[in-house]
Amino acid sequence: MQNHDNSSHAHETARSLSPEAFAMLGAPQLAYVAPVTGEQGKGFGIFAANGNLLGVLASRELAFAAARQHELEAVSVH
Repeated sequence: MQNHDNSSHAHETARSLSPEAFAMLGAPQLAYVAPVTGEQGKGFGIFAANGNLLGVLASRELAFAAARQHELEAVSVH
């Protein structure tokens, strides 16, 4: 019964978060990698959880490696 109560409380707390607060969950450690096109051509951007662009690299693999090197947990966005 205890686990159900904790789960219900967690779901209720998540529902009460503003979109901005939800975006900041895990922000210091979470990044996402997505294809980008800029002045230099196509590449893969590394974005903070709040959407700020942290950097652009030539390949998806390099973007993930750079994120790990900076102690970020990267996820892919298509």
